[in-house]
Amino acid sequence: MIQSQRSRVIAAVADVVAEKGYQAMTVADITAHAGVSRKTFYELFRDKHDCFLVAYETVAKQLVDTVAASYAKAGSWPEGVAAGLAAFLDTLAAEPSFARMCIVEVLAAGPEAVKRRDAVMGSFASYIAEGARQPNAGEATPPATAEAIVGAIHGVVQSRILQDRTKELPSLAPDLLYLVLSAYLGRAEAQRQLDRLMPAGAERGGRR
Repeated sequence: MIQSQRSRVIAAVADVVAEKGYQAMTVADITAHAGVSRKTFYELFRDKHDCFLVAYETVAKQLVDTVAASYAKAGSWPEGVAAGLAAFLDTLAAEPSFARMCIVEVLAAGPEAVKRRDAVMGSFASYIAEGARQPNAGEATPPATAEAIVGAIHGVVQSRILQDRTKELPSLAPDLLYLVLSAYLGRAEAQRQLDRLMPAGAERGGRR
């Protein structure tokens, strides 16, 4: 029962924060949406902030694990980046409330939340940084390249979410994959890999 109530509260946090924003969200909003009492809430969490952090960690772990599994199954670095990126975008598109919580509202939840967000972004950057070790990599890229690319991807995704276009995120895959590959392999090789890896008819710019 406790686990069920905890899961309901975590799901409620995502829905409420997507609707009202972190700052405006209250414990009363969460308990009403989750269908639990305030007493139950405070048996599970210290306060709104603690509840948000737990919810973020739960959802972010699922996202990180999904991306990691997709990347690990691939036979090469370009294939791994393509698979991991698709998993990232598809997962967010399928859960708009979770997407808004993890990408947008986490920035309003204070330094500890941002620190955890940065750790998630760092794990994604570690996959991208493998591009520097590819035998067909071009000139040496600066150490911060992977971090900068993840930041750019995050910015594009955040923009779409703020525009209520979360379901369109998978269409960004060709552009974002080209961004990653070209940074390490050069434009010509990036385009060749993109043509090989993207579904038939996919084009950069989200056109089909």
